[in-house]
Amino acid sequence: MHNVTKPTLDDLPTSEQLLRSTLIALVAAIAILITIVLPSEYAVDPTGIGRVLGLTEMGEIKAQLAEEAAIDAAMDAAAAQAAAKPATVSEVATPQDTGASSAASQPAAAESWRDEMQVVLTPGQGTEIKLVMQAGERAEFSWVAQGGVVNFDTHGDGGGQSISYEKGRGVPSDEGVLEAAFDGNHGWFWRNRGSADVTVIIRTRGQYAEMKRVI
Repeated sequence: MHNVTKPTLDDLPTSEQLLRSTLIALVAAIAILITIVLPSEYAVDPTGIGRVLGLTEMGEIKAQLAEEAAIDAAMDAAAAQAAAKPATVSEVATPQDTGASSAASQPAAAESWRDEMQVVLTPGQGTEIKLVMQAGERAEFSWVAQGGVVNFDTHGDGGGQSISYEKGRGVPSDEGVLEAAFDGNHGWFWRNRGSADVTVIIRTRGQYAEMKRVI
């Protein structure tokens, strides 16, 4: 049988020591929440540290995925409801003129563009391509998804700032002019939500330092 020595009052931490340890743990938890958890999980970066560490971009991707999942669920529910409801004359789909869409899906000749990048996306895969731009610079772009359609988010980030210019779902192509709202990286995020591989081809020209693939 072992003899166990009971701790004395001097061996126990004082109330002041317990309070100090609690305050230190609370401050550490708040610091971790602000600098790591919020940027990586919710793309909220009040200190700018998350952007430097690459955590904010991770949070933006998670937020994008959550938004896509919510929209997919709503679309599935709407489709199921529509399937259960008899179609009326006004609800019957009419043939669409595909001439404009076909023309829009054909980017301008490659030789007229400054840069071109091509990425193959497997089902569920996403990619991001950015232009390094200064505030006020303008870049023309044209991209097409060959073999299917994609969800996209045209956005920018830099210097602790972020902006979303345009979003789309189930889009085969897009073109226009991207004007940088601030110094930083501005470009596109695409995700393939289909069941087959999709090839995204992006062509750009105009005022920017370089094109780079981020993801």
